[in-house]
Amino acid sequence: MTELVSSSVAPTQATAIAYNIEQAVRERYEAGAQQSEALLCCPTDGYDSRYLELLPPEIIEKDYGCGDPTRYVNLGETVVDLGSGAGKNCYILSQRVGASGRVIGVDVNEEMLALSRNYLEDMATKLGYRNLEFVKGKIQDLALSLDSLEFWLQQHPITTLEGVTAFEAERDRLRSQTPLIASDSIDVVISNCVLNLVCPQDKQQLFTEIFRVLKRGGRAVISDIVCDEDPTPTILNDSKLWSGCIAGAFREHTFLEMFEQAGFHGIEILTRQEAPWQVIDGVEFRSLTVRAYKGKQGVCLERNQAVIYKGPWKAVQDDDGHTLYRGQRMAVCDKTFQLYTDPHSPYYQDMIPVSPHATIPLESAPMFDGSRDSLRHPRETKGANYRDTITDSSSDCCAPSTSCC
Repeated sequence: MTELVSSSVAPTQATAIAYNIEQAVRERYEAGAQQSEALLCCPTDGYDSRYLELLPPEIIEKDYGCGDPTRYVNLGETVVDLGSGAGKNCYILSQRVGASGRVIGVDVNEEMLALSRNYLEDMATKLGYRNLEFVKGKIQDLALSLDSLEFWLQQHPITTLEGVTAFEAERDRLRSQTPLIASDSIDVVISNCVLNLVCPQDKQQLFTEIFRVLKRGGRAVISDIVCDEDPTPTILNDSKLWSGCIAGAFREHTFLEMFEQAGFHGIEILTRQEAPWQVIDGVEFRSLTVRAYKGKQGVCLERNQAVIYKGPWKAVQDDDGHTLYRGQRMAVCDKTFQLYTDPHSPYYQDMIPVSPHATIPLESAPMFDGSRDSLRHPRETKGANYRDTITDSSSDCCAPSTSCC
């Protein structure tokens, strides 16, 4: 077998490596669709039993995941499940988002797609609605519908170099004109122990694609296998460990950094398996579930807003490098103010918003000066000429019946 991984590979060798990894993964998951394989991934407990009651036993038995990202999805949301496999997570999500929501399962494996699609009508009858579809595509290329591309190939078999050129043109046309998943269209992207199966050279594109399809304010909730040290050469050159969610595992900190590099913010570890799932050559492999948000990009406008970080840390730093000091009025632009104070924001519970007395309209707001002092003087928020004196005799703050004074 061609060597799977090398520290320095030529382009042709890298292609061979990618093919071998994809082939190993495809063959093992084809087998896993035919017969349940307990060791294919880390067993997961804790799913809400209400959502499992309607699921066919075969879907549950042939589910291969390492976490439960479905619990972080809400009613009415549009969700994409990367590497949907037998469809367990999608069928759970179909119930969680309700008739007003939508669920799209993406997988490249024909056997798994056939298995998951087999129960669509049965589940729709049980629920009284159908809000779920399974589509064929690579999770690192969410713009390309492989079903559409294969249909074109059936109509236009390639026998010449001109045919190759036409194929490439059609592939590009499908991506741009009829994308499998449109940009800025999804509320939540989930995945359950699949990102590690993607070839190393495609992983950066994978995170870029997750970011692309999410709406502003959308989020990714990903359960995957991570490791505490880099896998050894023995691990990296074992095809069974690639298909078994081991060799492609992310280093724990690298996993979070991949989200940051793609442009996400509010990145947090939701769950971390305490005891390792497997230990191989002294390297520990365990399940991790991470949530990350899209939406920190944009123009910075000055509207005299501030936020006060509640604590308990003395100071914290966000993904844009803003340092917030506990109890201090920190000057922020309008974009950051909205990011911190939106009720759906990951920062919402930790911040006290300080709005200006006089609202500056967006259309007349100047650019925020990023070089200014990071603290916001109260007079900036209240206005330099603010001289009001307000007493409220009706207030019972210090009435005899109270003990606040």
